[in-house]
This record gives sequence, structure tokens and C-alpha cells, in this order.
Amino acid sequence: MKRISVCGKGGSGKSTIVALLAEEFARRDQRVVVVDSDESNACLHWMLGFEQPPRPLLELVGGKKNVQQQMRKTFSEGNDADIAVLSRPELSVKDLPADYFVENQRRVLVTVGKIHQSLEGCACPMGVLSREFLKKLQLSSDEVLIVDMEAGIEHFGRGVETSIDAVVAVVEPSLESLVLAEKIQLLASQAGANFAGVIINKVRSADVASTLRAELRNRGLPALGTIDYDEELFAAALAGRQIQLTDGEICDIVNKLLEPPVRTQ
Repeated sequence: MKRISVCGKGGSGKSTIVALLAEEFARRDQRVVVVDSDESNACLHWMLGFEQPPRPLLELVGGKKNVQQQMRKTFSEGNDADIAVLSRPELSVKDLPADYFVENQRRVLVTVGKIHQSLEGCACPMGVLSREFLKKLQLSSDEVLIVDMEAGIEHFGRGVETSIDAVVAVVEPSLESLVLAEKIQLLASQAGANFAGVIINKVRSADVASTLRAELRNRGLPALGTIDYDEELFAAALAGRQIQLTDGEICDIVNKLLEPPVRTQ
């Protein structure tokens, strides 16, 4: 799997999982390109060990208003599938200006854009830019892409997952989280992306983990692994420090992600 998206409800720990996956892939000598496609998340760069985030791609293409103008122009021409705001037909991270990505220890962070003020309007331009950037992004043989998606499922409606190999859902111990994971599995299939499975997060006891795994089986959702609630992870996130996991669970999850997908007829 070269292109992985991480989805889930708000507060489920998507960004934590993204950072942990990036840590494990980097440990395996992969250059990890992390794309922050969540317009509301403000702390992913800290979790990855960067002091500051890069400039958002939205600025590179002239800002939100410019993307909106291109969207209106494209829609008026009766074509809602091929909105283009990036000048290149394809690109790699090295083609971006230096201040539009940050890199350290085989980790690269690219940010699509954020909502910064009230009454700014919808996040559709960020979704349009995410879809185009992911579609045009070329990866080398030693690179893997991990995308931190916005909370919920609206990004599926924008077609962001059309350039993704594996969709991962993060589930916390709540019914809402489980129901959303079911919807993510369905929408991933409709988008033509492989639904790799569910990572159970923030588990405080073996009983809770067992209950969640049973619920996943009942709903036909494959489990990739379980990340227990960890005080050190919580403290690191609260302090804005790089997060790390010392046990082998994230290693096992990555091993499963690297397995060839099982295609059903």
C-alpha cells in the first residue's frame, strides 16, 4: 500500500494514528509523505516533530477565492469532475517551493489549508485542492503517502479517495464511531478504494477491546489492531511534543497494511 488515508469521527484520534503510522514507516526506511487534509486540525505538525507547519498549498494556488472562482468557472461549463488549480499535470514533493513542505528524519509534511476565521465559508476549495494534489502527486519507490482526512465523511463526496490505495477508519469506544466506520467502508468501496480495516483507539481495558472487536465482526468490519489509551501519548499531545509508541501494536498494523488486499467478487 503506497497511499493510505486515515478517516474517522472528530476526536477519534486520527492525527495520533497518522503520526504513529508515519513513525513506523520511517523506522522501516520509507520516506513518509504526510498530507494534512483536515482543515480544522492544528496540531499534526507537533505530533510529527515539527516546530512549525509548512505554508498551505491553498496559498500556492492563489488562495481560497481563486479556487472558488475556478470552481464556478468549471461548473458553468458543465464539468464538475476536472477542476484544476495546479499548473503541473503531475508533481512530486520536491517540485513544491521549499516553504510549502517541511521535512525531518524521513518525514515530510504538506498542508492543504485551514479555516482561520468565522464566516469564512465552506471547506470545499480545500477538498478540491486535496483531490487534485493527491491525483497528481507522484511517489518514488521508497515513499509512502499517509493522508489525515477531515473528520466525518464529506471528503468522500468530493472524491478525495479516488487516488488512495487503502482507507483506514479509526474507531474510539462509541456507537457513533462504529456507525461512521460502517459508512466509511461503504463509501470507500463506492470510490473504488480498498477499505483496509479499522484501528481501535483509546482503549482502556481488555473488556472494552473485546467488545469493540465483537462489534466490528458483527458489522463486517475488519480490525487492523488496537491502540490502548496511553498516558504518555496524551501528555505528549497536550504538550505539543512528537508522539511515539513503544509497543509492537503499530508494527503489526503496518504489517497488515502492507499485505496485498483481498478482492471479493
